[in-house]
Amino acid sequence: MDGGNQQRILGYFIEEAKEHLDTLEQGLLNVQESAQDPEMVNEMFRAAHSVKGGAAMLGFSSLQKVAHRLEDCLKILKEHPVKLDRHVESLFLQGYDTLKDLIEQLQGPFGLRDDEADKMVQAAEPTFKELQTYLERLISGGEPASAAPAKSAKGGAKATGQAPDNFSAQVTGILKQMLQLFKQSDTPANRQKLQENCHKLAKLAQTVEPWQVLVKNASDAIANSQNSFHSLAPVIIKELKQASDQVQQGNESAVKASPALQKLAKATPSKGGGKQITITVEPKAAAKAIVKAFDKRQLTQLTKLLVQATRTSS
Repeated sequence: MDGGNQQRILGYFIEEAKEHLDTLEQGLLNVQESAQDPEMVNEMFRAAHSVKGGAAMLGFSSLQKVAHRLEDCLKILKEHPVKLDRHVESLFLQGYDTLKDLIEQLQGPFGLRDDEADKMVQAAEPTFKELQTYLERLISGGEPASAAPAKSAKGGAKATGQAPDNFSAQVTGILKQMLQLFKQSDTPANRQKLQENCHKLAKLAQTVEPWQVLVKNASDAIANSQNSFHSLAPVIIKELKQASDQVQQGNESAVKASPALQKLAKATPSKGGGKQITITVEPKAAAKAIVKAFDKRQLTQLTKLLVQATRTSS
């Protein structure tokens, strides 16, 4: 097979693998609900199976192994319907992240190097072992980890009144909406909708300061038009999801924006100085964004400038 054909086949595999990743991500973001839907479980199982088969055909053993491990765990769900908890969800997402990272490296400028890929597979193996053992424990009637009182980082019981009992589930619902928006066109209107979702996320746990800071970082990153949806989506969705689990378990002190998110949130100043905001061309939505971003003095000044501009253009 010549080099041109190899590149085309590799390109086809990567595109298909990314579609399968989307299927897995949508199902695993709230696997507690997905596990109750046999068709969704089947779709996730087929997605992992397809990635495994393609990787085997092209000789990517690391990808094949990780996809196979995910497939095995999904097979357990397929054959033994069982009520899951957030611990299972977290383990599944860690396994998914490894698969996604391998595929991203594969399409990078240097490709998937065996030494780095092998290290990633070895690092993920304890997660898959724990996931499989835990699933088998649940099937046999063992007590789920979520049945025990959540502990704070200091070892005490979870503080009450910090976040609602269904906080993680509510966050997941909003993140699914954001994920769909990230898949659409990168327009000011969609960025506005994403920021509105960030506002909803912040309201879910107004007394949890680390959560507020993290959501603010996500909102700032979205407001920076230099950040593409492609670069924003994996970082924001992953970090907010993992943070919501930590908050739900009472581990607020573990919630912190990663260097990657902080970098995305650091907006580049415009030539005129000052902060930048994203507004839609729809007048009411634009007015709402402007009122929210400016103080009374700035709004008065802006109104005068708009009136002058209107007179000049008429």
